[in-house]
Amino acid sequence: MIFIYYRIRNLREDADLSQEKLARLLHINQATYSRYETGDLEIPVSSLIKLAEFYSTSVDYLVNLTDSMEPYPKT
Repeated sequence: MIFIYYRIRNLREDADLSQEKLARLLHINQATYSRYETGDLEIPVSSLIKLAEFYSTSVDYLVNLTDSMEPYPKT
């Protein structure tokens, strides 16, 4: 599951965003978000969902179950 850490870091860096901005989105502090990116702390499902929605992708992409960044259609 190590890919998740690379994916969230790469998405953040590609969007030229700070860890602080993503931490505010998730209602956590920057140190906690940093630990998500390093793999020192597991990311809660609720945070994965928020990140997937923020980046317009799927949780499956974030956790490396697919290489497609396209989000699933909402039902």
